[in-house]
Amino acid sequence: MSRTTPQRPLDVEAAFPALADHRRTATRLHPRHGTPTVRESSVAGPMLWPADEPWPVCTTAHPKGTGHLLSDVRLRRRIVEDARGRDHTEEERRLLDGMTRGAHAPDLRDDAPLPMLAVAQLFAEDVPDLVGPGGHDLLQVFWCPFEVHGAGRTIDVVLRWRRSAEVAAVLSPQPEPTVVGRPECVPTTCAVHPEQVLEHEYFGLLDEELQEEVSAWEEELAEDAREDTDGSSFSSASHATYEEYEAAMAAAGAEEPDGPDYMSDLSIAPGWKVRGFASWHLTEPAPVDCPVCGAAMPPLLTVDKWECDGASRSWLPHEDQDAHSDPRVIDPVGVYLGRGLMRVHTCPVDPAHPHRLSFQ
Repeated sequence: MSRTTPQRPLDVEAAFPALADHRRTATRLHPRHGTPTVRESSVAGPMLWPADEPWPVCTTAHPKGTGHLLSDVRLRRRIVEDARGRDHTEEERRLLDGMTRGAHAPDLRDDAPLPMLAVAQLFAEDVPDLVGPGGHDLLQVFWCPFEVHGAGRTIDVVLRWRRSAEVAAVLSPQPEPTVVGRPECVPTTCAVHPEQVLEHEYFGLLDEELQEEVSAWEEELAEDAREDTDGSSFSSASHATYEEYEAAMAAAGAEEPDGPDYMSDLSIAPGWKVRGFASWHLTEPAPVDCPVCGAAMPPLLTVDKWECDGASRSWLPHEDQDAHSDPRVIDPVGVYLGRGLMRVHTCPVDPAHPHRLSFQ
């Protein structure tokens, strides 16, 4: 099933034409549990990986045999999913109790090559904002599921671009690590439902004068909402009156709004997505520049804990409005990195330059 983001509550460019210079498209991936094939875009699905090409491995020296069994992580998720709405059986409780962190592969050396986890496979024909270098139409993303890499003690991400038509025989079975550092480093297999949306730049990166104008405008909208005006300020919205917008938010399980908010409703989409803008909602904006040429590096891929959270509920797709509290909709992938969000940035001058990560 396709996913459709509701029209923004207000046409923010109508209110602020200058924001047209701060717009960019992004492709929301809308991952949902599924069984994708090697020829489909997916999160944590099987890769279109050549049978004669070595699988990416982590060669950094770190403890690789202590943590959580990958099989346990997946079994726990299946048990929880199957038991939704009922108590666990005695057998399920026994299995869950036996799943603990430990030295599950004590013979695995710290310097042994560790197969990386398949994280995402994205075909350019599915994702409008994905443009590969030199005719490459397929992006494949992997990471080491141990947060021990670099000065930031994070996961290590590997990107592979390829021409999908050149892949004949596909590697099967595909390697996986036996042990992972945290269950939240393991993505659940999902089909994706790509949808292109329009975004506007993070509030703190707008011109100071424009920031002041937007802030004053938000305060006026909030005051109008509290006074229960006739909704004339919302004539360009997807809802004819503020009352209709308020009712829609209530139906989606959101708290009663004070009015549309630039940060939450009108600028940057939540969830897994390709390209678009970076949000700096937990820290001050930080430059992410190419370590080789110094060019500003926009996000290539955003990995988010939430499809939508309470502050961004207006972005919940129409098709999921009746399932706004379902974990399979709100947290379909089960990944939690940083403080909930990780971005992979790439160089716009030369995609072969090293990528960088940023966290929120």
